[in-house]
Amino acid sequence: MTTASTTRHEDGAQRTAPDAFRRRLLEGMAAAVREYGYRDSTVADVVRHARTSRRTFYAHFGGKQACFVALLREANAAMVRQIAAAVDRRAPWDVQARQAIQAWIAAAQADLALTLSWIRDLPSLGADARPLQRESLEAFIVLIRDLTDTPELRAAGVAPPSRQLMVMLIGGLRELIATTVEDGGDIGDITEAAVRATQALLDPSRRPARA
Repeated sequence: MTTASTTRHEDGAQRTAPDAFRRRLLEGMAAAVREYGYRDSTVADVVRHARTSRRTFYAHFGGKQACFVALLREANAAMVRQIAAAVDRRAPWDVQARQAIQAWIAAAQADLALTLSWIRDLPSLGADARPLQRESLEAFIVLIRDLTDTPELRAAGVAPPSRQLMVMLIGGLRELIATTVEDGGDIGDITEAAVRATQALLDPSRRPARA
């Protein structure tokens, strides 16, 4: 390997290494939450799971809360993408509603500890976490609007629900998921109730689309 190619290789490693360490730390944070819960986990737990050092941790995050918020931001974005990808835009509107809710619950079920921590722990973090709460809410509002504002659904008489109704749907489903998990239930069991509520909210034959 020539000097020039060695330099390029080292430069590339320097550019990619921070991202690789950041990914390991986020995965370490997720593992710590699964093991101890957010409140009882520590930076030491995160770096143990990430197999790195405190020095590396603080080179990427200001503290445990900053790492947790970054993890939830990525998890929320991934969930939105998963739901969007699960919906067949050519299917009847009520089938699309079912597909969206099933995908939402499946994504939540895939990591219950992180899901519950998102719903219960994030609001308790105060003003520093509020931007992520609003960002998350807006991402789901945009998702619902995108899924319901299509030529196929308009032809069926379905229009995007009002912002207020979307907030109620999002908040209601999150609370139903959280209380089901806390009570030791299976969140898969809430699927039919959540699907029926969503379909009722959208059904053009039962109520106006906008409140």
